[in-house]
Amino acid sequence: MKFFSTMVSAVALCVAAAGPAAMAQDKPTVGIAMPTKSSARWIADGDNMVKELQGRGYKTDLQYADDDIPNQLSQVENMVTKGDKVLVIASIDGTTLSDVLKQAAARGVKIIAYDRLIRNTPNVSYYATFDNFKVGVLQAQSLLKGLNYPADKGPFNIELFGGSPDDNNAYFFYNGAMSVLKPLIDQGVLKVQSGQMGMDKVSTLRWDGATAQARMDNLLSAYYTNKKLNGVLSPYDGISIGILSSLKGVGYGSGDMKMPIVTGQDCEIPSVKSIIAGEQYSSIYKDTRKLAKVTVDMVDAVLSGKEPPVNDTKSYNNGVKVVPAYLLPPVVVDKSNWKQELVDSGYYKQSQID
Repeated sequence: MKFFSTMVSAVALCVAAAGPAAMAQDKPTVGIAMPTKSSARWIADGDNMVKELQGRGYKTDLQYADDDIPNQLSQVENMVTKGDKVLVIASIDGTTLSDVLKQAAARGVKIIAYDRLIRNTPNVSYYATFDNFKVGVLQAQSLLKGLNYPADKGPFNIELFGGSPDDNNAYFFYNGAMSVLKPLIDQGVLKVQSGQMGMDKVSTLRWDGATAQARMDNLLSAYYTNKKLNGVLSPYDGISIGILSSLKGVGYGSGDMKMPIVTGQDCEIPSVKSIIAGEQYSSIYKDTRKLAKVTVDMVDAVLSGKEPPVNDTKSYNNGVKVVPAYLLPPVVVDKSNWKQELVDSGYYKQSQID
């Protein structure tokens, strides 16, 4: 009897010890399709998603597509074929996924658009992102702050850059910024010497810094040989670095040629260093750790048959439906608060900035 009792106790202990592991094994695989590793922020997004999902017992299937649309389509198809139950997709081109998401829907796979809206399909369930219109508003307000407006009355010469025309967010950033800047352009406080306005003229395909640098070179040679440029609206740090390279190439930032005010987004480390050095003026901080948590909350709810948390049911019409969204607040970072926001919060280590 003593032997039998000991055996029963041992079995009970094994079952108890195996309980959480068994539960974790019951949780399905979540596919994560990210656009590229060329931007540090997408690497951070992928890492944060995997950490958050695995911390809740999910298996993960993380893929990067190197900004190649056919590659991303193939990766998503493979995730569906392998039986991933939920896909979290940060699309390269939000208009190209309709067919593959139709296949996913036929298999009961749920789709969460991550930071970039997936367009022209009914088969996207939810959208996790930041308040993208507010991002643009903050960029424009920061540009004006850097120009010392309204204490300085202007007029100020500025140029406008937009994001990639195949990314829905780019239009929200641009429209948010123009809601602040356009009235001042109309009043003559701000002057766009090139006359180039509207996303059809100012967009930057794939958010590419070299493309932005080439356009800035052309603008400077065509419109600023006898005029000084005071500011540049840039929607993303990678674009900002290209713009700054062009500006330095014609002498801005040296001698009596003051560096124009240049905005940005994502607080990538090269741009944070540039802000500290007094070159790039500001960036927009979007804490991807918080975005990962919100997204995994959505995954949990979807897989348990509950309604995911959303706080916006009006803003994001993808051409077929309004996609319920959860919007996180963006934060302006400049020379005055970069340490508090980025280092003290644990987003970066001081050694990464030094």
